[in-house]
Amino acid sequence: MQPLLDEAQRLLDDVVELRRSIHREPEIGLDLPLTQAKILQALDGLPLDVMAGKRTTSVTATLRGAKPGRTILLRGEMDALPLQEDTGLEFTSRFDGRMHACGHDAHVAMLVGAARLLVTKQAELAGTVRFMFQPGEEEPHKGAMAMIEEGLLEEPHVEAAFALHADPSIAAGSLSYCSGPALASGDVFTIVVRGRGGHAARPHAAADPIPVACEIVQALQTFMTRSVDVFAPGVLTVAKFEAGTMPNIIPDTATMQGTVRTLAPGTRTHILEGIVRVARGIAEAHGLTAEVRIDEGYPVTINDPDSAQVLGDVARGILGVGRVMEQRFPDLANNDFAYVLERVPGAIVSLGTRPIDLEQSPPPHSNRYLLEENAMAAGIALNAALALEFLSAK
Repeated sequence: MQPLLDEAQRLLDDVVELRRSIHREPEIGLDLPLTQAKILQALDGLPLDVMAGKRTTSVTATLRGAKPGRTILLRGEMDALPLQEDTGLEFTSRFDGRMHACGHDAHVAMLVGAARLLVTKQAELAGTVRFMFQPGEEEPHKGAMAMIEEGLLEEPHVEAAFALHADPSIAAGSLSYCSGPALASGDVFTIVVRGRGGHAARPHAAADPIPVACEIVQALQTFMTRSVDVFAPGVLTVAKFEAGTMPNIIPDTATMQGTVRTLAPGTRTHILEGIVRVARGIAEAHGLTAEVRIDEGYPVTINDPDSAQVLGDVARGILGVGRVMEQRFPDLANNDFAYVLERVPGAIVSLGTRPIDLEQSPPPHSNRYLLEENAMAAGIALNAALALEFLSAK
């Protein structure tokens, strides 16, 4: 495995240049023509079957080995976030209100690097490697599902799938992984409590939705602590509350929005059903009504235990035992790679990208997000090694 890291290191300059080019021109959502063009240019001339998406600006590249065998998928996301960058980098975003603040620019660049490395070993490959360049990972776009519906996992059928995600909270060039639930589901709820407006001096003549809505907020927290198993946990947060226009007017409605994150499909269903029941029940008890809308987000991302173990073993062979950690707990962030892992065994893991001169780095989705580019050599090597290991296994 060690020679792979040396080969990846030789590719690093070009990979860094690609990452910076993508970082300068971030795009959001499912339509990323500039990013797609950069990927296509970077893959041009390689012995790959390359296809652009029809519904999105995705790119799927397939490397067919010299011998028949199994098929593995490696994934990197393409999209940025609606943030105003404040890093001071020389390659800072040139687009106002857009920034690569979650490492997706590096994910794409590392995957291109892995493709360049693996094509040099095409004669050794017994099977197929599929490279998934995905737009629209950030909610609510579900770019992975769009690619699946366009045949991503077929012809030939994908039998394993892996993804690396940059993590600035851990040391550059290290790896953190877990088996089973790795990332949470993420859903958004909206509750509109409808009452009857009136004068603040005569609340008895109105039907005030604000105290009822406040009661719902409190009741939802009690519902969580008294009906959700602590060993199959969930987190419910009401993060937005809107009501009224003037201090002396009782409004007709009060609206709240929040999120639910869980680590088990059963817990997810229980909480989402409970939100509807609690909100409607409390409103009805006060003679008001509550309308509840659930916008379902990504499901729980569940790492296949066998795949996670293979990944850990491969990573130790490249990075060394001391740089590979098994997580004690899952992360409550979410990711639409969950849709791939619902259909194919595999795993998503965290690649450490904390800048070497910082003890603590700004977190993902921060407008000050930073990434240690030298760590990308480890990501290139890990992607390539996973493909080689999987395709050589009997």
